[in-house]
Amino acid sequence: MTRGNQRELARAKNLKKNQDKAKKQDDGLSAAARKQRDAQIMQEKQKKAMEKKDDPK
Repeated sequence: MTRGNQRELARAKNLKKNQDKAKKQDDGLSAAARKQRDAQIMQEKQKKAMEKKDDPK
């Protein structure tokens, strides 16, 4: 029974990993809505970067 502990640790680690994945993907949005949301976030980031670049301190 030397491998019993390894199996239990691997099962617990895998369970935690799968739960983390489910949390990330379960936002209740369709693919189109998620794509639109992500595009809007990227546009805001680009706008901030351009403002920071144009505004020398």
